[in-house]
Amino acid sequence: MKLPLRLHYAPDNASLIIRLALEELGCAYETVLVDRAIRAQDSADYRRINPNGLIPAIETPHGAIFETAAILLWLDEAYPGALAPHPGNPRRGDFLKWLIFLANTVHPALRMTFYADKYIGPDAKLEAALRARTQQNIARHLNTLDAHATGAVFGAPDPSLIDLYLAPMLRWMALYPTGGTGWFDLGQWPALYAITRSMDTRASTQRIAALEGLGPTPFSAPCLAAPPVGSAT
Repeated sequence: MKLPLRLHYAPDNASLIIRLALEELGCAYETVLVDRAIRAQDSADYRRINPNGLIPAIETPHGAIFETAAILLWLDEAYPGALAPHPGNPRRGDFLKWLIFLANTVHPALRMTFYADKYIGPDAKLEAALRARTQQNIARHLNTLDAHATGAVFGAPDPSLIDLYLAPMLRWMALYPTGGTGWFDLGQWPALYAITRSMDTRASTQRIAALEGLGPTPFSAPCLAAPPVGSAT
């Protein structure tokens, strides 16, 4: 299925998850840089595509779609069975529950560690306390994921949408916020570490890593992004 898709992205942002999926699917797509250095996500043009001003958004023949999980599910419907069990497959429920767990629980908690001030106000002590509590919660979530990551919707020979969502978040846990990642050691979660090692070797990963400046091992041993265009923060 060939669709004229346009991905609005910023380097090493949540658009990375969608870009991995597009590459794995072999989609023809264009990219449109949303330059965070000039707050392009707040521009009137971008707000017409995503009124929430968040990255990513994707333009499809049926209109613009935003929210990471919504885009992934739309792609799953457009390419049924390619990166997830198709509707009617007995494993479909497993796929859906872990996808929503990542989207509704892990991803929002991770954002809270990055932008604590948006949740609690500009008070350094309160921000630090919120960040520490949230990181403890994320560690518990990773324990849960690691214990279940041997199932059919995780870490298969070819990645699923679950792997494509999870690997970038593990990358960001290791990198952000700068100076505040001492809690995170991916080696504590061997099944998750194995997923990142596998993802590092994918041709899709290597193409995107070159385009966004993510380094040679962007998921298992990440370094800060050095994108040739745009800004990751």
